[in-house]
Amino acid sequence: MARSTRQVSLDAPRGRTGVLGRTGVLGRSPQPSRDRFGRFTEWIARNMGTPVFLLGLTLFCAAWIFWNTVLPDVLRFDSASNGFTALTLVLSLQASYAAPLILLAQNRQDDRDRVQIEQDRQRAERNLADTEYLAREVVALRMALTEVTSEVVTKDTLRQEIKELLKQLDARDKKALKKP
Repeated sequence: MARSTRQVSLDAPRGRTGVLGRTGVLGRSPQPSRDRFGRFTEWIARNMGTPVFLLGLTLFCAAWIFWNTVLPDVLRFDSASNGFTALTLVLSLQASYAAPLILLAQNRQDDRDRVQIEQDRQRAERNLADTEYLAREVVALRMALTEVTSEVVTKDTLRQEIKELLKQLDARDKKALKKP
């Protein structure tokens, strides 16, 4: 029985092979993203309003009109006498598909915005609760410190008392030296 020479990668999920991780469990390809059409609609909506798209559409229409007015009759496919019917049909078809795609992209953005607003609201509530908790804790610590400070000697108080005692000792030593 031949041994498998497949490399096991620790940075890939189980069932994936190799560095690229292209095959899934039982050697099947992973399922395509269910969101691919949504991303496509957003790409369309994002690019339809750009100057590059408008310039390309203008050049396309100008080339169409040029082809069907200047070239010989044999090469023309859309009649200028009929008002460029085929061009009108192509532009209408493009517009009829563009509008729903743009609306789909807007709906997806609205859904994302709604989720983001809900997450922001939850985060703000958590922050408010945390802030109120911390404020209560600070007040409790302050109250505990005011109760304890009357019993606890601080460094500054201790230093001051030691200095006073040293002064008293120095004064007593001076008096003792003067009395002989």
